Amino acid sequence: MKLDDFDRHILKHLQQDSKKTNKEISNEVGLSVTAVYERIRKMEREGVISKYVAILNPEKIDRNFMVLCQIKLLQHTREYLTRFEKEVTGLPEVTEVFHVSGDYDYILKVLVKDMEAYREFMVTKLTTLKHIGSTKSSFTIGKVKQTTAVNL
Repeated sequence: MKLDDFDRHILKHLQQDSKKTNKEISNEVGLSVTAVYERIRKMEREGVISKYVAILNPEKIDRNFMVLCQIKLLQHTREYLTRFEKEVTGLPEVTEVFHVSGDYDYILKVLVKDMEAYREFMVTKLTTLKHIGSTKSSFTIGKVKQTTAVNL
């Protein structure tokens, strides 16, 4: 789908606050409410907008200990990769998984309560996954920037 300037403006507004009404967006982008509605529906159908979510504050739900865990697999066969990806995506503490190049094969973003909870996660869940050769954990000190918005 080819996006025009109106589509981009609509998407910027939705990324800032997806609870904005079509009327509010139409006033801000200069289109009718119906035109905004139709454009949003088209972007949903085309997969430009994949879903709407509530973004939680990890501090308020006792999950503010963030760890970036690098994983190196024993082998790089399709079977090992597929199996690892299926198993790791089933771990609720893991919020993001990236297949990367370099010294490690994957980077996991893990959110838990504290260091003790991370140790429990490592011992009882992560290290039980087959095909992991080694891990390296980096503990975040603070957030400098965090956004869900994609630059249009």
